[in-house]
Amino acid sequence: MKLSTVSLLLAFAVTLLTVKPLVAHHSFDAEYDSKKPITVSGVVTKLDWVNPHAFVYIDTKDESGAVKHFKIEMGPPYALVRGGWKRDTVKIGDNVTVEAAALAKDGGNAAGSEQTTHMILASGQKLPMR
Repeated sequence: MKLSTVSLLLAFAVTLLTVKPLVAHHSFDAEYDSKKPITVSGVVTKLDWVNPHAFVYIDTKDESGAVKHFKIEMGPPYALVRGGWKRDTVKIGDNVTVEAAALAKDGGNAAGSEQTTHMILASGQKLPMR
């Protein structure tokens, strides 16, 4: 029995549709260490409300007064909205505290969020970051 060209093309299309989503998303544990939670308190300097993940940038000062810049990866905007966020929930200049997972690769000034992480606004309100 010989497969027709249409059957082969259909099989190829189904294979592409099932394999691409598996490759497209990255593993949280490949980038962040959920066993090393960090707390970052500081001033929001930038907010990128983009897909597939939103980012908030925070400046903090260490014990010597030197400014450290943090880039915090959050969930996708649609998930943040379901968690109570709006585009203007956090504004540049706001003081916030973030509890998140440290960057796994080098422990640098970046963090990621999982189900248990959140941002605490100056008002005391806690919002999920995933």
